[in-house]
Amino acid sequence: MRIYLIQHGLSLPEEKDPEKPLSPEGKKQTREAVGFLKGKNIKVDCIWHSTKLRSVQTAQIISKQISCSEIQERNDLNPLDSVHEFPEKIQSFNKDLMIVGHLPFLQKLASLLLGGSEDYQFISFKNSGVVCLEYSEVWKIVLIVIPELI
Repeated sequence: MRIYLIQHGLSLPEEKDPEKPLSPEGKKQTREAVGFLKGKNIKVDCIWHSTKLRSVQTAQIISKQISCSEIQERNDLNPLDSVHEFPEKIQSFNKDLMIVGHLPFLQKLASLLLGGSEDYQFISFKNSGVVCLEYSEVWKIVLIVIPELI
């Protein structure tokens, strides 16, 4: 089982638009990162994303390029939401999953899965960046995509 953790694309500043939609650069970087994943023939069973516009737009860009049978908007993927129940939610889902969300949520979730505590800082996320974790008795990092390096 694999999970792909993706920080939403770069958004417009709140003073420019309170909804904080993706900026043109954010859309471009997301398309590039997803194009890289598509080139590697990455497929997922489901995409979970938060209700915030920048996350919704990022998930829409992803779903147009990557094979996925289901997309779910979730209320529990916001920046400051708790990650403590997610290991169990992910394990019980037991399929390849993509989570499109925010910091610090994604940082804490990765730390919890990899090290058993949300306080570790194993990975530094970037807008439109992708971290793939694979579970086989323990969680391990199998792929990191940094848009600036594609």
